[in-house]
Amino acid sequence: MTLKGNDHMSVHKIPLSKVGEFGLIDQISRLIKINKSQVIKGIGDDAAVVKIPRGDKYFLITTDMLAEGVHFTKAMGAKRIGRKALACSISDIAAMGGMPKAAVVSLAVSPRLSVDCVKDLYQGMQTLAGQFQVSIVGGDTIAYKEVIINVALLGEVEKKNFVLRSGARKGDRVFVTGFLGRSLQTGKHLSFIPRIEEARFLVKNFKPTAMIDISDGLAGDLAHIMDSSRTGAHLYAELIPRAPGASVQDALYDGEDFELLFTLSESNAYRLARLKNLPFRFICIGEIVDKKNGIKLIDRWGKTSLLKTKSFTHF
Repeated sequence: MTLKGNDHMSVHKIPLSKVGEFGLIDQISRLIKINKSQVIKGIGDDAAVVKIPRGDKYFLITTDMLAEGVHFTKAMGAKRIGRKALACSISDIAAMGGMPKAAVVSLAVSPRLSVDCVKDLYQGMQTLAGQFQVSIVGGDTIAYKEVIINVALLGEVEKKNFVLRSGARKGDRVFVTGFLGRSLQTGKHLSFIPRIEEARFLVKNFKPTAMIDISDGLAGDLAHIMDSSRTGAHLYAELIPRAPGASVQDALYDGEDFELLFTLSESNAYRLARLKNLPFRFICIGEIVDKKNGIKLIDRWGKTSLLKTKSFTHF
């Protein structure tokens, strides 16, 4: 967008820093009107869910924007940065129980950046795209002083299998798919594997009641499920799987783990627990309770404390 003539953007009135990222999303969602005959779920989940004319599937549409200095530095390497840009969007599709299909990539870069660097960005994306059978089908490029990558990803999911954040119910059990914390220190935030296989196994066999990928931190992303489902939760500190050297606080708040956080009915949780020699890791860390009980952390001695649900926010 270029500004000319009388075009301007106001910096007055209420600043973004006052409402925060999720407050802004909430205000936008109130403004935007969707065609309910075409859209199953719009703003407010990991991906939008859109009907496909005549079929047993829905489209999934998600987008992620990564900016230099916020999500990465050039020192991390162009291939790994490109890989992460696509991996974040694939992880969103996993959180809906679906399969990724096609992506368009928009790129803002400095004219001084080398052609080889840009090619490496795309090579990093293409390597992961090949692994998950995603086709990169187009995009856009503009000149800018820093690198910004935006990936829009189209996926699909069977109508009987899609999962939202809003289905958790009292008595459900809370699970995660792997170790949490210290993602930036270990490099996991650049090398994580989107949990498509785990998600597909779950939706085909156990039907999660709610699911999200952990990008903003366990505590913050659990709060998203609780807000959407209008429930509370109890987490058991000793059950939370932690990366080597990570504390419980690290596991709760570091973010960028990109594991799945999901809920199962009590009966399905029991069935899952009975399975042996699974190729996946599913760890039960808590249970869903009434909304009035809030979100609480219970330590090894049974001491209960109200869990602060802070998470990373851009504003």
